[in-house]
Amino acid sequence: MDTCPECSRDLAQLCASGHHSGIGQDGFYAPYAVIDVRGAVKLPKGVSPAEGAVATDAVTTAYHAITRRGEVKASETVFLFGLGGLGFNALQIIKHIGARVIVSDLRQERLYEASKLGIPRKDLVPVGYSVQDFVKGNGLEGKIDTVLDFVGTNQTFEDAQNIVRLAGKIVCIGTLNLENTVHMKLGIRKRLTFVFSYGGQLRDLEEVLDLISKDALRPQVETGRLEDFPRVLKELCDGKIKARVALLQD
Repeated sequence: MDTCPECSRDLAQLCASGHHSGIGQDGFYAPYAVIDVRGAVKLPKGVSPAEGAVATDAVTTAYHAITRRGEVKASETVFLFGLGGLGFNALQIIKHIGARVIVSDLRQERLYEASKLGIPRKDLVPVGYSVQDFVKGNGLEGKIDTVLDFVGTNQTFEDAQNIVRLAGKIVCIGTLNLENTVHMKLGIRKRLTFVFSYGGQLRDLEEVLDLISKDALRPQVETGRLEDFPRVLKELCDGKIKARVALLQD
């Protein structure tokens, strides 16, 4: 609304009085839920309810970070940290844009999934290998335009500042460490841009669902029933969930 200090600046996802289903409001692990009609989006043909469910966060958050905040272009070389629930969708979005993407993850099975999407082996950082050494050893110094950090650890943030090119961008989405260090002299001398991103907007969700319906991207999602919630939550805490889970009604 025009009177809202956030919505009037096109920042609906930051609106304090907005409807944040399942984040700040309870009651969404239930067969039915009431939402504001302004937040309702029709599910296109070719998109399953499970895909639509995870698209609202795991895909839309990645899409907003890449296209709105990072403004990634096809001409860029992007470094992507993390192939989790958001990062794997981010990989598909970057690939759809047409940018070259260099990928780092601590799990070999996730790098294998990236290779199945067509990411060349030369653009996959081997597990356990120093990211900075990989960039130097593969002729990538001065060529990383944007770093997308879906991990947010001290190490990934440190690496990001060192590998991004002069006047490059670092987009921060992950928060595994709540505090990280900005190297002031490095950031100033390289004239870096640090961008933080949170959530997404209705238009992002609509565009994401359209891409899924056209098979331009396909989110990884496992399904379960509502009564499976305690088990799924434990598996999530134990690190046994590789991407996202949608709990469906019978």
